[in-house]
Amino acid sequence: MTTVMDMYHPLQVNPITGEPFLRLPSPLDNIIITPPRLSDASSIVSILNDPRVCRSLTGPPYPYLLSHAEDWLKASMAESDALLCELAKAGQEKKESPPSIVGACPIRTLREVKNDGTEVFLGDICLRRCEFQFEEPDEERIRQSDENWRREPGNPELVYCVGDYIASSHHCRGIMSAALGILLSAWAIPRMGARKIRVEIFKGNDASVRVFEKNGFVIEKTVEKEVTTNFGDVKSGSHILWWRR
Repeated sequence: MTTVMDMYHPLQVNPITGEPFLRLPSPLDNIIITPPRLSDASSIVSILNDPRVCRSLTGPPYPYLLSHAEDWLKASMAESDALLCELAKAGQEKKESPPSIVGACPIRTLREVKNDGTEVFLGDICLRRCEFQFEEPDEERIRQSDENWRREPGNPELVYCVGDYIASSHHCRGIMSAALGILLSAWAIPRMGARKIRVEIFKGNDASVRVFEKNGFVIEKTVEKEVTTNFGDVKSGSHILWWRR
């Protein structure tokens, strides 16, 4: 008989809520990665309005409003729920087969589990298809992105990317390095068949570069193009890092 844990393997499952999660390795085993929840909205607003966080990001609007968080959570939860349904269906249909390859990860939210069992939202780490941000010229970026979206999960040429942030209160604790490592080894490689991952990091964000280098990413080039973030900072360029296996 196929169990929920079999369907979601290698994710663990909370026996009370049924929610899948991954736990970071010791000594950070009080940190878990789960699907997003609507109750995360106010915490996201607080973190994404913190200059120590948002000035390194390109996507989120600034100022970041509660309505932004609620809309984003609804979309993210729908994606996570759809993937979990896909995993459950595949598990029922292929009871004796190896786990199916999928094109995304259903967990992305970093949470700190306190001694009393309460959980505190810390941030987000997302694996998604790469759209080749900052690739030059723009026509080449569009071409590469279009080709990548046509690739099926499991295609060795499919390129993924990583987006992440964590509350400034938890910077420089090794949490994001450990979270990226466990997502790569436990999910991206065995369940997504990932062979290529590309990330973009603004010049000057050395801490983020180190997070990825610790997990096998290599700076392959630096794009010298000014970018003005939604926060209003002007960035002089971006490092492009790749991970391959």
